[in-house]
Amino acid sequence: MNEHQLRGLIAKVKTGKLSRRAFVHRMVALGLTAPLASQMLDFAGVAKAQSTFEYKPTKRGGGGTLKTLFWQGATLLNPHFAVGTKDQEGSRIFYEPLAGWDADGNLVPFLAAEIPSVENGGLARDGLSVTWRLKKDVKWHDGHPVTADDLLFNWEYASDPETAAVTVGSYKDVKVEKVDALTVRVRFERPTPFWADAFVGTRGMIIPKHLFEPFKGAKSREAPTNLKPVGTGAYKFVAFSPGDVVKGELNPDYHLPNRPYFDTIEMKGGGDSVSAARAVIQTGEYDYAWNVQVEDEILKRMEQGGKGRAEIVPGGNIEHIQLNSTDPWTEVDGERSSIKTKHPLLADPAVRQALGMLVDRASVEQHIYGRAGVATGNFLNNPERFRSKNTKWEFNIDKANQVLEAGGWKRGPDGIRSKDGKKLKLVYQTSTNAPRQKNQAIVKQACQKAGIDVELKSVTASVFFSSDVGNPDTYTKFYCDIQMYTTTMTEPDPVKFMDQFTSWEISSKDNKWQGRNITRWRSEEYDSAYRKAEGELDPVKRAALFIRMNELVCNDHAVIPVVYRPKQGAISSKLHASISGWDNDLWNVRDWYRDA
Repeated sequence: MNEHQLRGLIAKVKTGKLSRRAFVHRMVALGLTAPLASQMLDFAGVAKAQSTFEYKPTKRGGGGTLKTLFWQGATLLNPHFAVGTKDQEGSRIFYEPLAGWDADGNLVPFLAAEIPSVENGGLARDGLSVTWRLKKDVKWHDGHPVTADDLLFNWEYASDPETAAVTVGSYKDVKVEKVDALTVRVRFERPTPFWADAFVGTRGMIIPKHLFEPFKGAKSREAPTNLKPVGTGAYKFVAFSPGDVVKGELNPDYHLPNRPYFDTIEMKGGGDSVSAARAVIQTGEYDYAWNVQVEDEILKRMEQGGKGRAEIVPGGNIEHIQLNSTDPWTEVDGERSSIKTKHPLLADPAVRQALGMLVDRASVEQHIYGRAGVATGNFLNNPERFRSKNTKWEFNIDKANQVLEAGGWKRGPDGIRSKDGKKLKLVYQTSTNAPRQKNQAIVKQACQKAGIDVELKSVTASVFFSSDVGNPDTYTKFYCDIQMYTTTMTEPDPVKFMDQFTSWEISSKDNKWQGRNITRWRSEEYDSAYRKAEGELDPVKRAALFIRMNELVCNDHAVIPVVYRPKQGAISSKLHASISGWDNDLWNVRDWYRDA
């Protein structure tokens, strides 16, 4: 399709001769993604599509308790420090962004009066700024009004290096200026194709200036409100026991009518994924369970009872194995896995290449994940426009042996390979979870046949994904050789998803291990491609840059992709909830309700 034809289609959408949905479907058929097609219409000044979720309750409250299960319990409730998904979800109960992402990748307003567009003057045609206007008369849970000063503060708070916010990447390269009491303008250093990042979605939850201002910078971790949130959401804070339970109650002053339906909300943590799925699907004790990482065969048996089902929605999450680029066993300046070191074994490309051949992805898909895990050789899998067609993967123990042998790694009397006096022994960690332990076992068995000694380590999920900077067993510290978990993609654009391999995002003691580059892998070519992609307005060229980034990471085996994981929860047959693969599970918990 040429530019003239494309403009003709957009004109038809403007005049109502072609629906927005039909346009998006035409673009998807041509290889674009739904979110990107939607953004094309935004820049052309076409009105936003409305969410299809229908909210039926006609009054606020009366629904009793909404019971949710998160087998990884929240450890803190400040979204700017939420390194793990469970902390983001706990925060989302109380805090709201300006806008969130629905299942189709469309922006839905929360604190914003409307979604910026060229048509309403919010989106600059040159891509250099976006203007956001707050809804009127929105109040914090303590009664203080929400104003543009709160937005300005969140930008200052998150972008301050001493705050050590995990959200810093969304704020440090933009400038936010106050236009009036309810309006801010976000200015970009260059034309920015993905403008809906700061103040949007998972990293966009807004915290109150009047409670957090005394704790900016170095004092950020001392704020009492890190554990007792005061937000704008449909539920107000009641109680929090880190790693165990979060409780909230109906906000009588919520800024939307007839919401919320439930009187109270409970986010219960702990336990395991199987028991969480069973409590929703089989016994009906709970309404919703997050991230039911359970063998598909077990889930299908549970679903036969009829009380609930597995809810599977497209997204960009990836279960992957990370290879540590640094030395986790040597301490430098009080820090293990220091960027000043190199891994004594994994620095060898032959070892990394061999490990890539020793992951039986097909078995993991077939025998563990089923519907919820598709074998892949790509780290970036969705939206499809950004997925590389050039990467390949294979499970081949014989070839792995040949690669190691050619690389000078010789078997000893015990069958373990060594080179230059170093034995090929690795510690492989992940969170405690049945599918992950089975995955570990599959990899260990293959490694043994290739002469690699693998010690398996499992860490309780609440510890592994903890935001506690003093804990040595968190995945962000990466104090072992290889580790496995799922990285979530929380918006329908890869720019923030792929920043986790940039050199400036390396997790370290200096940033309280809040940097997103956990592998500590570095590539000048990757950094350069990422910077170009940030400002590339041509969608074809931009997609090519992200495809190249994915190939650099995967071909160098900085990570080993295992399975692409659509978002999967367990939902009661009576619960009405719109789950998005591009945002938190609780992104629109304000709209959830239950059949009587």
